[in-house]
Amino acid sequence: MIQIKSLYKSFDTVEILKGVSTTFEKGKTNLIIGQSGSGKTVLLKCLLGLFLPEEGEIVYDNLSHRAMSAEDKTNLRREMGMVFQGSALFDSMTVLENVMFPLQMFTTQNKAEIKERAEAVIERVKLEDANQKLPSEISGGMQKRVAIARAIVMNPKYLFCDEPNSGLDPKTAIVIDNLIHELTKEYEITTVINSHDLNSVMEIGENILFLKNGVKAWEGSNKDIFKTENKAVTDFVYSSELFKKVRTLYQ
Repeated sequence: MIQIKSLYKSFDTVEILKGVSTTFEKGKTNLIIGQSGSGKTVLLKCLLGLFLPEEGEIVYDNLSHRAMSAEDKTNLRREMGMVFQGSALFDSMTVLENVMFPLQMFTTQNKAEIKERAEAVIERVKLEDANQKLPSEISGGMQKRVAIARAIVMNPKYLFCDEPNSGLDPKTAIVIDNLIHELTKEYEITTVINSHDLNSVMEIGENILFLKNGVKAWEGSNKDIFKTENKAVTDFVYSSELFKKVRTLYQ
């Protein structure tokens, strides 16, 4: 679980996050949504420890980031998995080598143990036939699955995904959504997804944080979002034809 308490973050004189508070629950897919410039990416980078807020607190399973020692912060980073928007795979490495990489860098396991673990997570994302292929030899959807395998190979407590469906066709995007959701449940991970994909909201939005101009404008589930009268939310979601068509299913 991650608790965010009255978080403020500015750059120069521009205030980006303005007192955001929320809780991202363990074993659930937690989505951050909002228009461009709403503060989604800044919040995600604060959670990753890449940005330090001026005010407020982030608490990871009852341990405040502000109270952590340097060693605590190093250990925390090792408990985080990250799926980047563009997959961020190493072009010169095979699928297997990409997934093995975090284990080689951050564990003392021997080569056989690393290979066994990497092969297990590759099989879990249904890519065992692609082990020896390079990223350029597989599809965009398969690359995202490799990125997910690499993110979970160290059994993280926290999984962060930045626009995981970016560049994917709708059918493949649903596959990726469902895979992230399944892994969240299986491994009991606290998963936080920064997304603009409203289909993801429908499919896996167990807890949704809606930001507008750096403020928490609304929070609820994928069922709640169809019923809310919050104008900021309705203006945002009804810009999507998909939402217009399916809203009646949730009423």
